[in-house]
Amino acid sequence: QVQLVESGGGEVQAGGSLRLSCAASGLTFSTSNIAWFRQAPGKEREFVAAVTWLGDDTYYEASVKGRFSISRDLDTKTVNLQMNSLKPEDTAEYYCAADSGHLTYSPAGYPYWSQGTQVTVSS
Repeated sequence: QVQLVESGGGEVQAGGSLRLSCAASGLTFSTSNIAWFRQAPGKEREFVAAVTWLGDDTYYEASVKGRFSISRDLDTKTVNLQMNSLKPEDTAEYYCAADSGHLTYSPAGYPYWSQGTQVTVSS
């Protein structure tokens, strides 16, 4: 009974910032990894960032490294994605996802997903 409830998203001009949050429940947190994916029109779903819950290790897709920051809050069981210096090419539907111990970068490796939220960056 894993639940991933996503909030945030919206529209922002290029260079601006947005913060996405993913509230997780029902996970075995000590062995879980939380990731963010995005999917733009006409493109395949793309890995964005991930964090290991226990070790707080972070991973980023090359195009967002240095601009995006993933973090987890142990008290609220929430994973955040702080997105700075946003570009129009960041426009996509964003999803958070959870796996069960072995971190992967493929959507197929994540059995649990949020409902998604739209991020639109205008130029």
